[in-house]
Amino acid sequence: MIKFSSQRSHHGNAILEFALVAMLFITILLTIAELSLMFWVTLSMQHAVREGARFSITGLTTGAPPTDPTRYNAVIARIRDQSMGLYDAVSPVIVVQTVDNSGVLNVVGGKSFGDPGQIVVIRLDCQWPLITPFLKPFFANGRYDFSVSATMRNENFTP
Repeated sequence: MIKFSSQRSHHGNAILEFALVAMLFITILLTIAELSLMFWVTLSMQHAVREGARFSITGLTTGAPPTDPTRYNAVIARIRDQSMGLYDAVSPVIVVQTVDNSGVLNVVGGKSFGDPGQIVVIRLDCQWPLITPFLKPFFANGRYDFSVSATMRNENFTP
């Protein structure tokens, strides 16, 4: 008669169960960390574009009129400074739009922030490359594409 030991047949089960549970736990943990990073990047860039818009609406911040490229460059520098180093990582495409007195939204051709009293919309279209392979299949090309914008009315400065 052969007697089987119950302890001997379960010898490697604890290691196997730990490996399976640890793999699942680490996957969930890294996914939560990646999602948190994505939301932090979005909020940081939202803050940066809002600060850039506030900087642009004064009109006298650089002493340059709204159509002067130095004013545009100063606003972009402000957005870059306020982005906590994320500006270059997200490769933003900048779109500036104004709303004229009739309420029509116009894409501003060139580097202008509109006239005094006009509403200005600054939008950044950004891409954040994902780090972990767990979320990459859920996003096109393994990138998180997002837009942030700020809408403000120009102050009544003298152009």
